[in-house]
Formats: sequence, C-alpha cells, structure tokens
Amino acid sequence: MKINTITRTGSAAATLALLLGLGLSACGSEDTDAAKDSGSKTDETSESMPAETDEADDAGAQTFGEGCKLIPADGAGSFNGMSTAPVASAASANPLLKTLVAAVGQAKLVDTLNSADALTVFAPTDDAFKKIPKADLDAVMADKATLTKVLTHHVVAGQLSPDEVAGEHETLAGDKINVKGSGENFTVGKENAKVLCGNIPTANATVYVVDTVLMP
Repeated sequence: MKINTITRTGSAAATLALLLGLGLSACGSEDTDAAKDSGSKTDETSESMPAETDEADDAGAQTFGEGCKLIPADGAGSFNGMSTAPVASAASANPLLKTLVAAVGQAKLVDTLNSADALTVFAPTDDAFKKIPKADLDAVMADKATLTKVLTHHVVAGQLSPDEVAGEHETLAGDKINVKGSGENFTVGKENAKVLCGNIPTANATVYVVDTVLMP
C-alpha cells in the first residue's frame, strides 16, 4: 500500500513539473515576442521621425551676398557668434568692421546701439572707409558731433528683412535714406553703396554690410 502511494505521489509530481515547464516555456515565448514587437515599433518610430538638421542653429542660413564668404566660419565674429550679441558688440568681433567699431567707440555710441530694441544697420567695411581721403576721415573722427551724425545716418529703427529693406527710411540722424533693389541685390543711399553681405542677425539688429560710407 505504501509503495502505491509513493508511486502515485511521484507520478503527480512529475505531471506537475511537466505542466509548470510548459507554462514557463509559453511565458518565455510571449515575452520574447513582445520584446520583438517593441523593438520593431521602436525601429519604425525611429525611421518615421525626420532627421534633425543644423539649419535652425545656423544664423547665416538667411544671409546673402558675395561678401558673406569673408565672415569667419566660427568664433565671436561668425554669424552664429554675432547672432547672440547686441549689434555694437557683434560688430567689434567682425574683422571687416574694425574702422566702424573704432568710430562708434569714438562717438560713444556703443551703449546706445547695444541697448536699442530693434535696429537695421548699414555697416561700412574697412575698405569703405579707405575710400575717404585720410585727412577728411581724421577730421570727422576728431569731431564728435559730425561723427555721430555720420554714424547714426547708417542706422534705421526696426529690423528690416530683405523683403522690407527697399524704400525710403528715416535714420537715427533724423534724415532720410533710400534703399533700392530687391531679392539679393540692393544699393543704399545717394552713394549707391552695394550690399556685400545682407540680413546678418545680431541680438537686437539686422546688419547689411556695405562697400561705401554713407554721408548725411
């Protein structure tokens, strides 16, 4: 009688073990399939999402003009570097605008320009200043009132995009300046100064680099 009990007990235990093994195997199979499905969905999601581009971080993406190639590729004087600084500080980092920066400092206009809400600046290059006879340029640089008048003649209120810049605008000097052209070809003032690199963003201004100093 005892032998039969042991045999039955052993048989029951074996059956239970077999059932448990099958159950665990089934669970393992389901977990593996779920993991595969999850991985597949992740891959599909990854493939369906568009790849990120650097255009949003490229402050020079909307600039134009043959002179833009002269702007440094990186550093404080690059498009990205200038975009985070107020306009006078941004110009001070640009190697094309050293004479303009010196003139702005001489006229004590740095704080005025940096603290303005929104401006458009027509910024003459160093070569533009070299077109002026040295004696005349020295005389203007030495006369703060005249220098201030000349510099503020290059500045317009508001940040003008290429679609808005053409036309007559009042300058911070209180006179008028006329911009002609469209698309990516513009001239400024009675001097017909050519825009070499336009639509440069700074923290508080849009800059158009020009090849001639504009006189009031």
